Amino acid sequence: MSVLAVLDPAVAVAHAVVAAVAHLVPTALAIVLFTVAVRLALHPLARAAARGERARARLAPKVAALQRKHRDRPERLREALAEMYRKEQVSPFAGCLPVLVQIPFFSVMYRLFTTPNDLLDHTLFGVPLGLHVTGAQGAGQWAVFGVLFAGLAAVGVVNFRRARRTAAAAAAATAATAATAQPAPQPGAGLLPYLSFGSVLFAALVPVAAVLYLLTTGVWSAAERAWLYRDGTPVPAAAMMG
Repeated sequence: MSVLAVLDPAVAVAHAVVAAVAHLVPTALAIVLFTVAVRLALHPLARAAARGERARARLAPKVAALQRKHRDRPERLREALAEMYRKEQVSPFAGCLPVLVQIPFFSVMYRLFTTPNDLLDHTLFGVPLGLHVTGAQGAGQWAVFGVLFAGLAAVGVVNFRRARRTAAAAAAATAATAATAQPAPQPGAGLLPYLSFGSVLFAALVPVAAVLYLLTTGVWSAAERAWLYRDGTPVPAAAMMG
C-alpha cells in the first residue's frame, strides 16, 4: 500500500469536486478551474508572505549589523536576531508558508492523477488525461505534450530569471551593508535558480492531468509573484520553486 493512501479521503473529496465541475465543462478545464480555486483560497497566505518579505528587506541592514557585532558568538547572534524579529513582529519563515501549505494539496492532486479513476479516461484534445509522455503516439498527441512542456519551460525561464535577479540584488545588498569581510556563500546557492525547471523534469513522470495541474499552478505562482513583488521587493527563495 502506498504511503499516500492516507490521503485517500481528501482525494475522494477532490475527485468529487472535479467530477461535479466536469459535468459542466470539459474535464481538463475542470482540473484547471479547481486548481485556480485552491490557489485563490491560498492567496491571502501569499500576500502575508509578501508583507513579511518587505519587512525583512527593511530589516536587512539591522541584520547585517548584528551579524558583524556577534560574528564570533553564534548563539548570541541567534538570540539577538530572534529578539529583533519579535520586536518588529516579523517572521523569518513567512515566505515559506505558501509553499508548505501547497504540499498537502499537491500530494492530493498527485494521488488523484496517478491512481486509476474515471477522470483519467477523459481527454485533452484527443490525449487521454491518464497518458504519460512515454506513451504518446502520433503527431497529435506529441503536439499536445509539446505545448504543455513548452508552457512549463516558459514558466521555468520566468522563475529562473527572477531568481537570478533576486540573488544579484541580495548580493548587492550584502555588499552595501557589510563593513567587514563578506560571509562565505551558502553551499549550492548558485544552483537554486535552476530548480525553477524542476517541474519540467517532474512532468515527464506523471500523466497529462498532473502536467496540466503543474502548468496551471506554475502560471498562477509566476503571475502572483509578479503582482505581489511588482515594487522590486526580493522574492523569497523558497517561493521561487512554487
